[in-house]
Amino acid sequence: MARFKNTLQAKRERAEEIFKWFRKAYPDARCTLNHKTPLDLLVATILAAQCTDDRVNVVTRTVFRKYRTPQDYVNASRAEFEEDIRTCGFFRQKAKCIVNACSRIIDTYGGAVPTTMENLVTLDGVGRKTANVILGECFGTPGIIVDTHCIRVSRRLGFTRDEDPVKIEQDLMKIWHREGWTQNSHSLVFHGRTVCRARDPQCPACPVNDLCPYYARTRGARG
Repeated sequence: MARFKNTLQAKRERAEEIFKWFRKAYPDARCTLNHKTPLDLLVATILAAQCTDDRVNVVTRTVFRKYRTPQDYVNASRAEFEEDIRTCGFFRQKAKCIVNACSRIIDTYGGAVPTTMENLVTLDGVGRKTANVILGECFGTPGIIVDTHCIRVSRRLGFTRDEDPVKIEQDLMKIWHREGWTQNSHSLVFHGRTVCRARDPQCPACPVNDLCPYYARTRGARG
């Protein structure tokens, strides 16, 4: 463990090596929520809370055909819209968030999804994670997407010791190159889903296990 220095510069250098490997291992790492417009992605990310992207993508095949503008969501029958998104779970609360967000988009932002973090987080159901997804995917503004995979993998890789998403985002912003924030986030998600799983992580198969404090620690514990 002593070889993993805790200085900011050491973390930056290790991050560069790790993401070189990740770019090779996950060349197709991307946002896996289907969307064509910023509004689509806004709706999809709200639906994705405590739901899989695969399930959301099934639901939005219909939703995106029926509701194309913020006004469509506002004008929709609440009961019908709730039924449309029922299988995503927490459908009443999610429907309320989406309709409220669309109302504010119409009333405050001229019918267009905002393009800044400051304005996006004023929308119901939108926190920094969702805002960073939208900024990175739709507006070319790099952002660190701190979801459950990012939290787990970044902690295991020794990039942060925090558990609070905002503090983790701040830690990673200091370590990762800004232009790589969005892509690095997607790489961590892919790695977290396939290798660095919450249960039964596949450490021996990990392409960066020699750069991982968690692997060094657990390997030592196993003798």
